[in-house]
Amino acid sequence: MIILGISAFYHDSAACIIRDGLIVAAAQEERFTRKKHDASFPTNAIQSCLDIGKISLEDVDLIVFYEKPFPKFERLLETYFAFAPSGFLSFSKSMPIWLTEKLFQKNLLKSELKKISTKKIDFDKKLLFSEHHLSHAASAFFPSPFRNSAILTMDGVGEWSTTSVALGLDNQISILKEIHFPHSLGLLYSAFTYFAGFKVNSGEYKLMGLAPYGEPVYQNVIKDHLIQIASDGSFHLNMHYFDFATGLKMTNHHFSNLFEGEPRLPEAPLTQREMDLAASIQMVTNEVVLKMAKHVQIETGQKNLCLAGGVALNCVANGELARSKIFENIYVQPAAGDAGGALGAALAVHYMFEKEKRIVDNDDSMFGAYLGPQYFDNEITKILDSLGAIFQPMTENDMIDYTANALSQGKAVGWHQGRMEFGPRALGARSILADPRNPSTQRDLNLKVKFRESFRPFAPSVLREDLNKWFNLDVDSPYMLMVADVHIDKRVQLGVSTENLNGIDLLNVPKSTIPAVTHVDFSSRIQTVHKHTNIKYYKLLKKFKEITGCPVLVNTSFNVRGEPIVESPQDAYRCFMGTNLDLLVIGNVVLEKAMQPKKLFEDYSHLFELD
Repeated sequence: MIILGISAFYHDSAACIIRDGLIVAAAQEERFTRKKHDASFPTNAIQSCLDIGKISLEDVDLIVFYEKPFPKFERLLETYFAFAPSGFLSFSKSMPIWLTEKLFQKNLLKSELKKISTKKIDFDKKLLFSEHHLSHAASAFFPSPFRNSAILTMDGVGEWSTTSVALGLDNQISILKEIHFPHSLGLLYSAFTYFAGFKVNSGEYKLMGLAPYGEPVYQNVIKDHLIQIASDGSFHLNMHYFDFATGLKMTNHHFSNLFEGEPRLPEAPLTQREMDLAASIQMVTNEVVLKMAKHVQIETGQKNLCLAGGVALNCVANGELARSKIFENIYVQPAAGDAGGALGAALAVHYMFEKEKRIVDNDDSMFGAYLGPQYFDNEITKILDSLGAIFQPMTENDMIDYTANALSQGKAVGWHQGRMEFGPRALGARSILADPRNPSTQRDLNLKVKFRESFRPFAPSVLREDLNKWFNLDVDSPYMLMVADVHIDKRVQLGVSTENLNGIDLLNVPKSTIPAVTHVDFSSRIQTVHKHTNIKYYKLLKKFKEITGCPVLVNTSFNVRGEPIVESPQDAYRCFMGTNLDLLVIGNVVLEKAMQPKKLFEDYSHLFELD
């Protein structure tokens, strides 16, 4: 049976295809439209998945949408009535859209699907709807390597649920408990994202990256005024300080008074207040996650835990959870946000609706999250020829040697290989790579290549067999979703001259032998690289280790600030020519920046809306 899963109309629209329970393809719409967090119907993503599966829409047996529109509409109406007359402006703006489009989403979906099909299809017989948090839970549990597991889903809000505890047993999932809107850990974190001057549903990872520069001086203020946390991790928000339930912004003047000033304006200089706020809300998030996990373990008796929902992308909390040993094993869905809902909805239908048998292996069934389109060398050279690029085809071994040597010499490399990643992280398929040993790498990549704030950290890719020698982590982290400290043997003793430094002043102080991937608190967001999931990237790391003795590379997404990760060779070449990347490697084809025609250079820094 072939099932198409779809998520759309909020943010991070996506599609996936599964065949007899096997994940064939998955992709996000933003990669094709080049619009960050694109919420539109995922026409391009669907077509890409169909092409990868070598099928047409007529071959699809069932189509499932990741949430139900009617309960969501009910939640909006009840919220507006509960807070009336507050929120009338928001109500008046959203209702016409709901009454003309979203409430009748089935008709909208059928209309969009008809544009893709070449034959007449009775979509009424094929179209199903999952529930938002069930889709999240299914996206984590069913691909996991666990026969049975507790499942914790935390995000902003679905239909009503913001947090849910579930139990996965073989091919079934039971929702045990829920916390409902407006009480939401995801929205609380987003409120601080907004207040710190970052974009909601986009800048949360910036807030997480900013936290180590601050001190959690507001932790008790948050717990005394904004959130009441029970011993079991359940929580209740004080809505006196928030506007997200009915307004057009996240916080109100009471929130501003509590934190002694108005929200930071986007792009304004960062102050110690923002850093301390980031550190404080991160500590509160860690506390909620750990308390909830402990209670879930006691209540379910499970040794395994699966995580999904936007909060599951908070790799700092994930790292704390892994170190706590509350659960023996933890699995986080790499596309934990709404994009992954498309996958979860399809898997939920396959196992729970169709009651198909589930086969569990030692590895997850995400294939390293390399689920998108790929390009072969003959296609690559044809595309590059059409662009007027100067390039050199090589054998794979020569390409690996050439790239590893370039990296060891301090060059920044655009790396476009194999199938594109599904989810928000570049995992060695659409990546920018660099030498982590160079103290200037972080600043140079941020300002000259990514065109973004200098404080933002970079992640290390490390050979799995060398993980314990370089980082304090003893579990796989193939999806860059765990934070752990750099091993003490690799740290640099800080001098007396740094004792009075704080905040951003600490940015340029080397803290380890791999300073480009060592945050100010000695932490790193780690990707373990495995031979069986990405052999070419594994070989590159091995060769770099052979040359330098270091089995670690800087790995950041192949894009500039505000741009989705590159999808095609055209995207990669354009980004290459508009930034200070030195080398571009697409498949086994190598391009040197110095050899490219001057007329193809462009200013790439202002093409995309700031994130």
